[in-house]
Amino acid sequence: MTTPVPAPLSAEIIRRALAEFQLSANDEQVLQIQQYIRVLLTWNEKMNLTAIRDPLEILNRHFCESMYAAVAVPVENGRLADVGSGGGFPGLPLKIMRPDLQVFLIESSIKKATFLAEVVRDLGLTEARVLVGRYEELGEEVAPLDFVCSRALGEFAPFLEWARSEQIAAKQVILWIGARDLPEIQKIPTWEWREPMAVPNSLRRLLLVGTSKVGSVGSTT
Repeated sequence: MTTPVPAPLSAEIIRRALAEFQLSANDEQVLQIQQYIRVLLTWNEKMNLTAIRDPLEILNRHFCESMYAAVAVPVENGRLADVGSGGGFPGLPLKIMRPDLQVFLIESSIKKATFLAEVVRDLGLTEARVLVGRYEELGEEVAPLDFVCSRALGEFAPFLEWARSEQIAAKQVILWIGARDLPEIQKIPTWEWREPMAVPNSLRRLLLVGTSKVGSVGSTT
């Protein structure tokens, strides 16, 4: 039996949640968030895109936390790759918040990539491209990049080496991490790490931004 999709969150609720993350949205952006949540919950009945089912929690955990990079980094425009995009977070919320971004959504699952393409089409987003495959296999399709980001990363060292390789040459990397992952990442010497930023309304989640160090390509020791 199919679970009915909850009623969309009101514009007032969405704007109030965004304000807690120092964000604001126009009418079109609010509509895109509402539509995205609707499509996400509909597809989530068929495949596991998120364990969160409550629309308000989805708004806070997936949308607001992703969009927070728009003010914390800040991300305004340029070329951004979201590695392991899954349900589209953080890449698509950042695209909604900063329409001038050129976004690449990298996802190895064909089913999830199909969902991402549906969201891009449904929301009428331009300069948002879905790439099916593993990030290690990509190079000239996305390079050069201003930002590489990820919320669902397991092994940090190979990802960070790929991001700063000559073929990718990412200027900055943006990571949404748990506090326990911080020491491991900060030991990687080929990136200059900013002070981690606590994600609003969270006790353990952090936003970490790194800038590639010049002249140390290929060294992770």
